[in-house]
Amino acid sequence: MADSIKTQLLIIGGGPGGYVAAIRAGQLGLETVLVEEGPLGGCCLNVGCIPSKALIHVADEFHRLGQMEKGSANGITTPSPTLDLAKTIQWKDGIVRRLNQGVGGLLKKAKVRTVQGWAEMIDGKTAKVMGPEGRTDIRADYVVLATGSESVPLPGLPFGDDVLSSTEALSLTDVPSSLAVVGGGYIGLELGTAFAKMGAQVTIIEASDAILPTYNRVLTDPVAKRLKSLGVDIRLQTMAKGFGRGHLTVERTGETDRVAADKVLVTVGRRPRTQGWGLEELGLAMDGPFIAVNSRCRTSMSGVYAIGDVTGNPMLAHRAMAQGEMVAEIIAGDRREWDKRAIPEICFTDPELVQVGLSEDAARDQGYEVVTGQFPFLANGRSMTMEDEAGFVRVVAQADTSLILGISAVGAGVSELSAQFALALEMGARLQDLAGTIHGHPTKSEAVQEAALMALGHALHL
Repeated sequence: MADSIKTQLLIIGGGPGGYVAAIRAGQLGLETVLVEEGPLGGCCLNVGCIPSKALIHVADEFHRLGQMEKGSANGITTPSPTLDLAKTIQWKDGIVRRLNQGVGGLLKKAKVRTVQGWAEMIDGKTAKVMGPEGRTDIRADYVVLATGSESVPLPGLPFGDDVLSSTEALSLTDVPSSLAVVGGGYIGLELGTAFAKMGAQVTIIEASDAILPTYNRVLTDPVAKRLKSLGVDIRLQTMAKGFGRGHLTVERTGETDRVAADKVLVTVGRRPRTQGWGLEELGLAMDGPFIAVNSRCRTSMSGVYAIGDVTGNPMLAHRAMAQGEMVAEIIAGDRREWDKRAIPEICFTDPELVQVGLSEDAARDQGYEVVTGQFPFLANGRSMTMEDEAGFVRVVAQADTSLILGISAVGAGVSELSAQFALALEMGARLQDLAGTIHGHPTKSEAVQEAALMALGHALHL
């Protein structure tokens, strides 16, 4: 006979959105049950954001030391470094375990009950969960769907053996001598860059006419330049057709070619995980492949909410976290509404990219008269001392009011500036606010102030 649980709130999925919703609900006194089949933290913590950044860090360090073998302008010379990728993977897995345990501890502290197993919705209030100890039926007043997303395979390149998704790529214990990356989006470029720095011969296959096609070309040009300096072969407007015997078959303008590849990494995107957990039983309204939600993340069924990747783009962990926190507070009785204008979009490429709010082109398309300011890191003292002067900060503002509409940057470590960008948009800052904020010297953040000053017509250091 199945066990049964009655609770106020049931959350399906323990990824960034689901566990944050659960923690906040618990803090607010809601009786909460979280169901997750795998390890807590979802894709981001276990096979995505965290492990990929660990691998990127090791690749950066290895490459930097290798560049110093013949001596550096800063006076440092090192012997030729070696890399034990299997040991790197063990270190990465240790970080993941620590964070898994941390999430579990936070849920326990918030008095959230965690049930391991695969949940399937029976109706809008009830789910059956098949776990290690059998079936558990859970009935709740409210349900939050946080089922996440999964890698998209290509018809001619099914995952398996030497055809990898990002999950398998992050568990390799040897660096492949040659790697073909199918897809020039942020996942493919992040991992492709990392493996190139670790010694693989990397080829990027992208169907469109540009890498990172959703970003403005002025931001992506420094990334393309850096990839070429690392020896990465970028093939645009090219389609991957099949793989066998160490070669990837590709096609461009009707002509076929072969690319040497011991491994093929397929990163053509992710799709919402909508199968297998009872979506058809709920009959929810859809927005294309995604669950349709309103500005409070409510679905078309009363008492059922959806958050994170299953609700649409951008598929970002911090978007899911913000939605999860908001939904918990709404269920607890607060008045909240979702505002997506200040979501940082970050690529951990080399150099890194950040976009918050509108680009200049997007602002003009929406009818704004705009003014812009751009400050290069080559004029920033901190960038010089860090030996990485590529890139810039760019501010876009409304011409008549100076209201900031968007901030973007490309450069080493600019991901750490993303919170300042988002805060400026969240607080409705104007150019004068950024320009009038005292920025510590010497820091890379001074470029933000200088970009605002430039937009106002009086940059100090350019």
